[in-house]
Amino acid sequence: MRVLDTLFLWRENAEMLDLNDLRIFEGVAALRSFSAAARALELPKSSVSRSVARLETELGTRLLQRTTREVVLTEAGKLLRARCVDILASIGEAVDLVGGFASAPRGLIRVSAGLGFGVHVLGLVLPQFLERYPEIEVSLRLGNRSMDLLGDGIDVAIHMGPLADSQLIASRLGSMERYLCAAPEYLERRGTPCTIEELRDHDRIETPGDSGRPRGWVFSNKAGQTVRFEEKPRVSTNDAVTIHRLIVNGGGIGVLSGFICGPDFREGRLIRLLPEWKLPALEVSIVFPSGRALSQTVRAFIDWCRREPC
Repeated sequence: MRVLDTLFLWRENAEMLDLNDLRIFEGVAALRSFSAAARALELPKSSVSRSVARLETELGTRLLQRTTREVVLTEAGKLLRARCVDILASIGEAVDLVGGFASAPRGLIRVSAGLGFGVHVLGLVLPQFLERYPEIEVSLRLGNRSMDLLGDGIDVAIHMGPLADSQLIASRLGSMERYLCAAPEYLERRGTPCTIEELRDHDRIETPGDSGRPRGWVFSNKAGQTVRFEEKPRVSTNDAVTIHRLIVNGGGIGVLSGFICGPDFREGRLIRLLPEWKLPALEVSIVFPSGRALSQTVRAFIDWCRREPC
């Protein structure tokens, strides 16, 4: 029998196969690594290897080629993975649908977000979600490094800005306004800039760009004018919480998202600068891996985020 025939017929003989083996195979195929799949699935690497070997024996064909650098799918492996994703997603949806008749969402959900969003937004509104779903547990993983949802075992992530990874599905939550601001103490000491050009005379705190060079600020006004300001900052850091503390404590002028600086504006700790000029808003999305079956618990969190304002 041809390999192609074997892989098309395996669904008719599904009782011969262990669905866990299929799930583990899909994890290895997605991550191109037995070690990474073992970490993501929280299994010993030896168990992952035995599971894939058992699946290859059942199907009578090689699914993966191991090299010194990575795991490569064979043609049979590519075909199986394409079917595998659909089958596992359908099974997960069916189980969740049936389970939904008997119980409310429950279990653990792993959520990734930037430190600033976690502190200033999730720390404020997540208790409402926990009260609404008393049987759900949340593991928050906060930081500013690039996301690897599959590799790190993350269910969903809050992402700000454009999304480059085509392996992720994004659902837009809204947008965050950004403001140029400084502390009153700093402005008393150094003066208040009244034009964009006058920013050159001030200490600026900024997030570095991908190349390490200054990211710069882009301003626009109601008249349709756009001005890009690029100068070497006095302080450069990729952490929004640190930028916030530096600005509040008089370290210089910087740009902050509204969810961070809003309370400081109201209570006088920060002053908005150049209000006639606007900075581009940041798109906020909730993202999750494409092709992954969403559990009832994950769906509950995604739906809740869509309903709650940013």
